[in-house]
Amino acid sequence: MSLLAGQTAVITGGAQGLGFAIAEQFIAEGARVILGDLNLDATEEAVTKLGGADVARAVQCNVTSYAHVDALVDSAIEQFGRFDIMVNNAGITRDATLRKMTEDEFDQVIAVHLKGTWNGLKKASAVMREQKSGAIVNMSSISGKVGMIGQTNYSAAKAGIVGMTKAASKELAHLGVRVNAIQPGLIRSAMTEAMPQRIWDSKVAEVPMGRAGEPSEVAKVALFLASDLSSYMTGTVLEVTGGRHL
Repeated sequence: MSLLAGQTAVITGGAQGLGFAIAEQFIAEGARVILGDLNLDATEEAVTKLGGADVARAVQCNVTSYAHVDALVDSAIEQFGRFDIMVNNAGITRDATLRKMTEDEFDQVIAVHLKGTWNGLKKASAVMREQKSGAIVNMSSISGKVGMIGQTNYSAAKAGIVGMTKAASKELAHLGVRVNAIQPGLIRSAMTEAMPQRIWDSKVAEVPMGRAGEPSEVAKVALFLASDLSSYMTGTVLEVTGGRHL
C-alpha cells in the first residue's frame, strides 16, 4: 500500500522548487495535495503538471496572513474531505550584508518564514488536535544552524523555525500530532543555479559527498516525516546536506 494512501496534504510555496517536488512525492504515494502560493497562475500550472484536479488543487495564499492560511487549510477539508499533513515550506530571500540590509528586507523574510510557519502551525494544530492525528513538517535550512554571510534575516528565521518546531512538538505530542523540521543544504534549484560559477563551485567543494542535492532528495525526507515511517519521531530536525556543515 502507498505510504500516504487516501491522505490530504497542504503545502505552502507549492508552485515550484522544493514545494513542488514534495507535492510530486506525496501524490506518488497516494496523497492528494492543496498547493498554496502567492502566484495563482503558477500554482494552477503546477496542478496541471501534477495530474489535475483529481489529485491537486491551487489556492492563492499569502502565508503572512493568518486569514489566508486559515482558508488554505479549510479548502483541503472542503475539497478533499480531510486534512492529514501540513508542510510549511513557503519562503523568500532578501540577502544583503548587515550593513546594507534594510529594515524592510529583514521584516519581509521574518514575516514569510517565521510568522508564515507559525500561522501554518497554529491552524494545522487546531484541526489536528481535534482529530487526534496529523503530521506537520517545517522547512528550516542549514543556514539556521551555521549562519550564512548576507543572511542575518534568513538565518535568524530558519533558526527560529527549529525552536518553534521543538516547542510545538512538546505541546502537541500527547494529542497525536507530530511536528518535525528539515534543514536542507545546497540543493539544485533555479535560484542556486543562477549563482556565478565560482560561487557555485566553492559551495559544492564544501560538501563531503561532492555534489549538490536534488529537490527530490529533500522531498523523500518530507515523505518520511509525513508518513507512519516516522511514527515515533517528533521535535526532530533532519539535515539533508550531503554532509556539509556537520
